[in-house]
Amino acid sequence: MSVNKVILVGRLGRDPEVRYTSAGQPVANFSMATDETYKDRTGERQKRTEWHKIVVWGKQAEIAQKYLRKGSLIYLEGRIQSREYTDRDQNKRTSFEIVCNNFRMLGGRGDGAAPSGGAAADETEAAAPAAADEFGHGQEVSDEDIPF
Repeated sequence: MSVNKVILVGRLGRDPEVRYTSAGQPVANFSMATDETYKDRTGERQKRTEWHKIVVWGKQAEIAQKYLRKGSLIYLEGRIQSREYTDRDQNKRTSFEIVCNNFRMLGGRGDGAAPSGGAAADETEAAAPAAADEFGHGQEVSDEDIPF
């Protein structure tokens, strides 16, 4: 038996870019950053950022394009996939990506992401009621409020 499962919580490094296969299947690509904080040998706190290539297929790709923006905080589940290719100099290379099968947006509406209209986060929060915060306090959210 084997398991290939990845769970990440992090922020988008860029807006999702959606393309369509020749069969009309949507596929979204974006980068995601996760941070790790640790103490080095001298006892000083260090922070390391790891970047991940994310691929999302189907309906979730379209949802990602519509609702996710650079800086959005998300919870993501998926699997690691390797891809081999030949670079311009004819060297064999291997690239690793996370194929996402499920994601959830975390944080409020103005949390690190500008809305698609380009308004500032402050304007968005004033115009629309804020979603519940990370700890589940605040305004009640119904199933109709969730775009998934």
